[in-house]
Amino acid sequence: MKRYAENVKNFVHEWTLLILILLFSTTTLVQAFIVPTPSMDMAVMVGDHLLVDKLSYAPPGLFSRYILPYTEPKRGDIIVFRYPMDIQENYVKRVMGVPGDHIRLVNKVVYLNGKPLTEPYAQHIFPAPDPYRDNFPTAEPDGPVYDRAKQMLAEHVQNGEVVVPPGNYFAMGDNRDNSLDSRYWGFVPRENIIGKPLLIFWSYDAPTADLVGYSTSHFVDLAKNFFFKTRWDRELKLIRGYPVQ
Repeated sequence: MKRYAENVKNFVHEWTLLILILLFSTTTLVQAFIVPTPSMDMAVMVGDHLLVDKLSYAPPGLFSRYILPYTEPKRGDIIVFRYPMDIQENYVKRVMGVPGDHIRLVNKVVYLNGKPLTEPYAQHIFPAPDPYRDNFPTAEPDGPVYDRAKQMLAEHVQNGEVVVPPGNYFAMGDNRDNSLDSRYWGFVPRENIIGKPLLIFWSYDAPTADLVGYSTSHFVDLAKNFFFKTRWDRELKLIRGYPVQ
């Protein structure tokens, strides 16, 4: 009964917030975002066009803190943030660690504060093992590991676990074998977090290059295939996090 009441409360909150955003939205409240990569399959897919709620994670004002639903990012939240390697780019990942958390991977299984996680949202598409990717952070860095991640490994690893420092978050893609995430470029600073995806308002099956660059071929493709390549089953789909404990 308690779980049912909580689900109803979350449903009402989500749709109330959505209606307010759609009625009174400005760029300070909501932002459109196109998913260009498959790192978060299947929660969000390449070609999903999202409305991103910029309100929930915004710093509360003196009075607005009492009437608006400000929160800090939680484990399991799906977030949109400025990519730390290039803040002109926006990324979408799942928060796996908040300040103070201990994170490690053993044979692809994520351990949070010493306990293995059950992750129904995660998928593994490459059967071949990768020591660094799958046994993080104990294996030697391999592949496209940037200096920020190497600094994280040098300064924030204790007893074979990454310890998330204050003001930072550890983020990973659900498509674990095909995701450049905090394992490769380090923590997400709190100030880089833009908001949380709220709704898929349109989903179109197109290559990443077309979605990022809006090439001429993309507009030709739209004219020819709009009705056939639109993923109608994803229209107006709410995006929810998952309570990672």
